[in-house]
Amino acid sequence: MPQATLIFEDRDVLADGSIIQMRIWHVPEPVPPSEYRFKYSLFFGYLGERIVLFDNERGKGDHKHIREVETSYEFLGPERLIADFIAAIETAIEAAKKDNA
Repeated sequence: MPQATLIFEDRDVLADGSIIQMRIWHVPEPVPPSEYRFKYSLFFGYLGERIVLFDNERGKGDHKHIREVETSYEFLGPERLIADFIAAIETAIEAAKKDNA
């Protein structure tokens, strides 16, 4: 049986200790209820603290977590996924700065 192939992976630890980790796989069969052949998990946060997470999981489909709020996400391809994820990180960082001002 064919296996998933990791097509993109990047991990950075920023100066404040926050982590950005992105993984995208090409999978032999779509992850239901999706119709495309990608599985992904893009994380931003700290050890033990999720700030932003974009992922697709079996039965749940495409979605994103911004802190405690989970909403659906429209997957339009890996490049757009990464751009949307980075934009969500930037928004979360700006919101945190305002909260701490």
